[in-house]
Amino acid sequence: MDTLDSFNGVLDAAKDYCRQHTADAAYEYYISGLKAVSFENSNCVTLAVRNDFIRQIVSDRYTPLLKEAFKSVLGFDVEVKLVVPQAEEKAPVATHDPEDDLPSGRYDFTFENFIKGPSNQFAYAAAQAVAANPSGAYNPLFIYGPSGLGKTHLLNAIEIEIKKNHPDFNIVYVDCEKFTNEIITAVRNNTTEQFRQKYRQADVLLIDDIQFIAGKEATQEEFFHTFNTLHNAGKQIVLACDRPAKEIKSLEERLRTRFEWGLTADIQPPDFETRVAIVKRKAELLNLDLPDDVAEYIANHLKQNIRQLEGAVKKLNAYYMLEGIAPCIGVTMTAIKDTLNDTQPIPVTIEKIINEVARTFNVLPADIRGKKRNANVSTARQMSMYIIREITGMSMEAIGAEFQRDHSTVVYSLKTMEENIQRDRHIKETVDDIIKNVRT
Repeated sequence: MDTLDSFNGVLDAAKDYCRQHTADAAYEYYISGLKAVSFENSNCVTLAVRNDFIRQIVSDRYTPLLKEAFKSVLGFDVEVKLVVPQAEEKAPVATHDPEDDLPSGRYDFTFENFIKGPSNQFAYAAAQAVAANPSGAYNPLFIYGPSGLGKTHLLNAIEIEIKKNHPDFNIVYVDCEKFTNEIITAVRNNTTEQFRQKYRQADVLLIDDIQFIAGKEATQEEFFHTFNTLHNAGKQIVLACDRPAKEIKSLEERLRTRFEWGLTADIQPPDFETRVAIVKRKAELLNLDLPDDVAEYIANHLKQNIRQLEGAVKKLNAYYMLEGIAPCIGVTMTAIKDTLNDTQPIPVTIEKIINEVARTFNVLPADIRGKKRNANVSTARQMSMYIIREITGMSMEAIGAEFQRDHSTVVYSLKTMEENIQRDRHIKETVDDIIKNVRT
């Protein structure tokens, strides 16, 4: 199989993904003309663009979308490199600059593509009922379960179905991290009124990963009033979470009770038969001929996470598209080896911890790493050091280097945090919630 021909097939599939996730004008102007150049070391994609103007725009605005598209096709992350052919054209004068208009709903996350089984049947039925009759079935609908089991799929399916039946509805879909970041930005920029109008005028509000509201007092306050406004107006609210509301320790009681007003539905890891069905369905969507023994091998070894099942199939498809290697047990063992040993690098974990603590205390991550000494930042810094030590087991010297502090400062911070945790239940609950959120 010719490598460039194979890469062209991958690029066509990636372009199709981009077409579904951006405005028509932006797609035609910036994405459709991309040409395949090379795919080096299985992790660097080189694409040609028409001129330097297009290269700059694609680099600034569309690289994350392209990376997401290639990962959707291949099942693993790649770097995207953009080049302009030597016979470079003059950059045209931009009379119109189409803006990116990414819809929140994933086009492939429909009810039809959701594989049902005993572990998710109740949540699926509840989601369908809400989509068929917004505000008339269950309000709010609270779906919970571990990461990677289909909660986001159901939220997207609800959005797609309601949008189809009620094109005039104002549907707002957001994950809780983005919601929190928008609140922080609105407070800093004095634009809280615009923020409130965006969310409180929704006909349907869908919020993913609501567990990230834990410990964030300003976010909880704002969401409490948003929830009340929408619920009192008879608007539909759907929430997804990685745990039951009662297990979000630093969640205010007034929010916990509201989350439980409507219907709570859980999703558990799928059984073997459902896992096999998911693997086969994903292969079918990719037009990949997957032998039964391969599907069963994947289902036997990846048991907790649907994303991992789908990722394994995508990787097998990438082997076939790029190298002509048909799926078999030997190739599959190689394909899922990294997934079975999947652990995040420590630097990534540290960034996640600092970012989550920063959102909780409404401070900047740079301030936590920096020299500021006001009480709020100092407390956030001490908590970051404590949680890094708890999760990574790094030495005190290494933690100090991350914050440009000496060993004695880290020792003092850890001792202070241990004393505060013993004395203050709220601090302990906040730490527990942050650790859970980082590990999500």
